[in-house]
Amino acid sequence: LILNFTLMHLAPGDVADTIAQSAGGIDAEALEQIRREYGLDQRFIVQLGGYIGRVLQFDLGYSFFYSRPVTDLILDRLPATLLLVIAAQILALTVGVVFGVISARKPNGIFSHFVTLASLVGYSAPVFWTGLLMLVMFSLILPWFPVAGMRDVTIENGNIFIHTVDVARHLVLPMVTLASIFVALYSRLSRASMIEVLGSDYVRTAKAKGLKSNQVVYKHALKNAISPVITLAGLQLSAIVSGAVLVETVFSWPGLGTLAFQSIIARDTPTILGILCFSSLVVIVGN
Repeated sequence: LILNFTLMHLAPGDVADTIAQSAGGIDAEALEQIRREYGLDQRFIVQLGGYIGRVLQFDLGYSFFYSRPVTDLILDRLPATLLLVIAAQILALTVGVVFGVISARKPNGIFSHFVTLASLVGYSAPVFWTGLLMLVMFSLILPWFPVAGMRDVTIENGNIFIHTVDVARHLVLPMVTLASIFVALYSRLSRASMIEVLGSDYVRTAKAKGLKSNQVVYKHALKNAISPVITLAGLQLSAIVSGAVLVETVFSWPGLGTLAFQSIIARDTPTILGILCFSSLVVIVGN
């Protein structure tokens, strides 16, 4: 809380400057009056103490730009971000583990080399760049999926099934974009872990008992091989939350990432600090 508040305080400009710009410019006296109304004219230590005191009472403040409590803004946008983050994490874990297990069964096979190359590309590509490629591919070349937003505003009276399918279609591109970098991590780790487990004594014993290859791999080896992957998934929660900010901005997904971006542009300090505080709590719980 102290670090975030200090960084925001040191950054140039404040919400008064944003209000002045949106009004087309105002004089210095009016600018100072705005700062007095929002308490921005007080000493730094007074502002910091007041902020920490409010947060300890579970009050994240009031948004200057949206004219709403920050907690309400976060709760409104949270479901969209949770949907994106959880869907991307499930997709990354599923595809990563499956690719890792298949490539571990034949470490020198063509598929194993393909997974290695794809992992290198996926991990190296910035997530916003991947998102822009998705936009170009599926808005100009292959218009299969919606490229912006979460819902089709033209659908008004559809039933719940129609709305669910609509949200799912909008989810595909941002979900795949956000999952791409984590598929690379999980596939490489699960491949290495599975190769190590397949060389252990109990696996050789299971094979000696005459169990089928699939039984040995998926019933015995996978249980131990997947543990490091699950651990990494928890530790990567901070990365996937921060990646969601970029992905939501690229695809105009109405979640916390887009809210954070808009608040930064508007210099809405309480909202930015509230999102940072909430994200920190999510990462701590995930770890």
